[in-house]
Formats: sequence, structure tokens, C-alpha cells
Amino acid sequence: MPTPTNKGSYPEYLRLKELLSLQSGWKENEEDISADELHFIIVHQSFELWFKLVISELTQARDTLDRSYVQETEIPKAVHHMERAIETFRLMAQQWKVMETLTPQGFLSFRDELGTASGFESKQMRMMEAIMGDFWVDGKKIENQLNEKSIQEVVTKWLSRTPIQGSLPDDSNDDKIVEEFVNEYLNIHLKLGEKAARTLSDNDSENISNKFEEVNKQASEFLKPNGKCDRSRTGLLFIESYRELPLLSWPRKLIDTMVELEEAMLLWRSSHARMVERMIGRRIGTGGSSGVDYLDRTARYRVFTDLWGVRTILIKKEALPELKNSEFYSFVGEAND
Repeated sequence: MPTPTNKGSYPEYLRLKELLSLQSGWKENEEDISADELHFIIVHQSFELWFKLVISELTQARDTLDRSYVQETEIPKAVHHMERAIETFRLMAQQWKVMETLTPQGFLSFRDELGTASGFESKQMRMMEAIMGDFWVDGKKIENQLNEKSIQEVVTKWLSRTPIQGSLPDDSNDDKIVEEFVNEYLNIHLKLGEKAARTLSDNDSENISNKFEEVNKQASEFLKPNGKCDRSRTGLLFIESYRELPLLSWPRKLIDTMVELEEAMLLWRSSHARMVERMIGRRIGTGGSSGVDYLDRTARYRVFTDLWGVRTILIKKEALPELKNSEFYSFVGEAND
């Protein structure tokens, strides 16, 4: 591709001549396609451009966090990249509204032209999923074709280094401190459940008590899978529980942003499913997929499962285990003010 000679030219900088010549579909000339098909092509090409931006932003966020030690000043950079991806997903969700101006009959008039072409063939879609993390549909893992680390992976490692009660992973007694915190937390969680069960007791009090016991069991399995404390999940719980501490302000902002990121992606998927259902109902997709049924299933699964799951076991601030080494979590110089 020749380098533009006029660097001050808007059309040349954006390569508009090339860009605007790519909407002919299978046909040689754009004049041979209908207005409806032109609309369909432009919307989907726009999606692919937005996908490219999301991939770039998420890759930058991942690389920022993919270090053995992430300085506090680096976390805002990762948050910034994720926030841009969030707004892009929100924009794309609204973009389906443009697709909805295409009537079912309007789509059927050129649907055969697509042949077996399907949005499921989008490599960039798979890349977005891979960069986010492990993605499952119907119990099957969508394979990561990139062979690269995901945001889910690097954040899990980052969380495992969270200082818990002032203790770091390399400290000699870290395992003991972490286990004591987890056991105390679970004990408080159980007592709060028992109190709530008594408050809600009625003729079915035994059933209510069993429900709260099951909730506590799930909390224990979350924090101590196979009976051993999971430091990453415990770090996540610690950040969520003591989120007002100065040192944890950006870590909890990062966690909130990641949840918001996945929420934006889920809402985009849901909007996609409703648009497709409006246009083709429950018929088989062009690529032979189950169409709307598949899209609905993708909107039910989570990538950042721990970030969603920890919210189920949170307890009120007043009941939390006493914070130890509180000066560790203050800004430099704050403890002596």
C-alpha cells in the first residue's frame, strides 16, 4: 500500500477511497446490491472495526497487569482501557437498533446471498473472548486460539498477591494469617445466617435454616476449595470487604470496572439475540447454528466468575473481622498525621 503523499488530507489519512469501496458483498459492483443488503454489510463491517478497537484496548489492559508486580500508578491505565471497551460495547448494543430497521422480509430478500457465511465465523469475536478469559457455552470451553494470557488469568495472579491483614504471599507466616482470616470470616458469615434464619422463622423454619447453612457451605467452598484457602479469592474478598481503605481504592475500582465490562458485553449479546429473533424468529442460522437459542445461551455465561460470585458471600461492614495492620493500607505519611 503506497504511503499517502498529502499528510494533511482527511480522506487519505482515513483511506476513505479504499474503505468506501468494500461494500459490494459477493458482487463485483455495489450498484448490484439492494439498499437493505448494503445496510446489512455496513453495519457488520462497523462491528468488525469496533471489535478491532475492543481487542486493542483489552490487550493493553492485559499487558499492563501482566507483571510480577503492578505499581499502583499502573492500575488506572488498565481501568482506562477497559472503560473505553465498555463504552464501545454500549455503542455496539445500540447499533443493533440500526439493524432492526431491516424488516424480516427485507432480510429474506437477500439472505440466500449469504450462503453459509455467518457471524460465528468472526475471528475477532473469538479473539475478544480469548482476551477476556475462559468462555463456556453448554459446558464446552471455547478454545483460546491465541495461546496468549487472558485478563482473567493475569488478574487472578494479581489478586493472589493482595496483602491480607497486612501479610504478603512471601511472608513466612502468610498461610496462617490468611487461613485465620478466612476461618473468622466464615464463622461470622455462619452466625449472621443463623440470626437471619431466626428472624425469618415461621412454620417452615427448618427449611429456612437449611438454606442459610447451604449458603455458608457455598461460601466455604468458594474460599477453601478442596479444604485449602484460595489466596486469589481471599484477596478478592479482602478488597471487596475493606474497599474504603486508601491502598485498596484502585484495586476495587479495577474489580468494579471488570464486572462492568462483562456486564456491557452480556447486554450487547442480549441485544444481539433480541434483534436476531425479531428478524428471523427461531429459525436455523445461516452458518447452521441454532441461531437465537445459541445467542441466548452465550448471554447466560460468565468469564469473571469469581468477581460475580464473591458478591454472594459479602457481609455488612460492621460485622467484618477486625482489620489488622491498618497502617499498611494508608497512604504514605497518612498514619502519622
